Amino acid sequence: MTQYDPKMNRIDPRVVTFGCRLNIHESEIMRGHAQACGLKNSIIFNTCAVTKEAERQAQQAIRKARRENPGARIIVTGCAAQIDPERYARMPEVDQVIGNDVKLSADAWAGHDPKMIRVNDIMEVRETAAHLVSGFETQTRAFVQVQNGCDHRCTFCIIPYGRGPSRSIPMGVITEQLRKLAESGYQEIVMTGVDVTSYGTDLPGAPSLGQMIRRVLAQVPEIRRLRLSSLDPAAMDPDLWNLIAEEPRFMPHLHLSVQSGDDMILKRMRRRHTRADVVALCERARNLRPDILFGADLIAGFPTETEEMFLNTLKLVEESPLTLLHVFPYSSRRGTPASRMPQIPLSLRKDRAARLREQGKAQERKFLKLNINKSHEVLVEKGNKGHTKNFLPVRFLHEILSGQIVTARVVGIENEELLVDAVLS
Repeated sequence: MTQYDPKMNRIDPRVVTFGCRLNIHESEIMRGHAQACGLKNSIIFNTCAVTKEAERQAQQAIRKARRENPGARIIVTGCAAQIDPERYARMPEVDQVIGNDVKLSADAWAGHDPKMIRVNDIMEVRETAAHLVSGFETQTRAFVQVQNGCDHRCTFCIIPYGRGPSRSIPMGVITEQLRKLAESGYQEIVMTGVDVTSYGTDLPGAPSLGQMIRRVLAQVPEIRRLRLSSLDPAAMDPDLWNLIAEEPRFMPHLHLSVQSGDDMILKRMRRRHTRADVVALCERARNLRPDILFGADLIAGFPTETEEMFLNTLKLVEESPLTLLHVFPYSSRRGTPASRMPQIPLSLRKDRAARLREQGKAQERKFLKLNINKSHEVLVEKGNKGHTKNFLPVRFLHEILSGQIVTARVVGIENEELLVDAVLS
């Protein structure tokens, strides 16, 4: 989750982003609109509502921004603002609250509408407007929105009420966006959305996610690397499997929305996969692409979770190739079915989350050791950092220009990063 940093985003207007990669993409759209409209002395907060902690961090950052910038106009948008606009409107630091669909309109930043709250019914939105972004202020890789919204109703999740129904970006628009980013020098693209595996169900001919990627990559050969944001294990289409097996530009890294390793908890979450499905998916992918690495979203302390149920999740991590973990203690979201289930004490949720994270770190350390003295193609990012094709973190031991892809040799490990001593090409 992006943290507020008063030294960042000094370009007026400043945009402070919390949450997912989709928010990163949308922040650049808002920045472009606001600059084109001549918006000055303003700070835009693009919020997240996944957890209470995400909202707490955003509110803390808003208060800090007001203290440090007493004359600035503070505008709040994003999922938290969409779901509960009145809460942010009541904050004395806030000048305006803008909804998730409104924020992507150029008119929202022209200053014509002085209303405190400009939020529509997101559930009525049926299209996602096309917006072309030429670059990202603080990112070496580019994020491309291919889908928005979600039609599923996992019992713990409030995001459908912040994003609305699932809707897809037409293939031609995605192709145009990739061409524009390639012209700007980006070599790695991350396709993002709320539920990317539902891509295309609302488009003519219902193209699958895998079909779209295959066609777009064929039309934009300049893009050297492509990644996906979090994937639903229950919705891998045949073309996506073919990409894993046959397309070298499709990176060997899958981040899976696993959430739990216990079948009863998965059922109570209203997920569409089982523990066995996750195991089978990892096995099939690794057979197709031996160098593939897996990430996973996991929730610790979901309502009714017993110690035995939790251990099933811990054992799934121990016994599977899940390595790069995003672990969250369960956060009750008002209005969701899970918020009405018997709750686990917060201290126990945090303890279980810590145990999961430690197991994930143990997995990661084990995998990092296997890469000493090996060579990797690395996308060089800012601060002499980078990532391998399978998304292992890398740190260069010497200054190197960001934005390029180099072949580098791994000489050691420090602070759970691969240390790179020499660039071979």
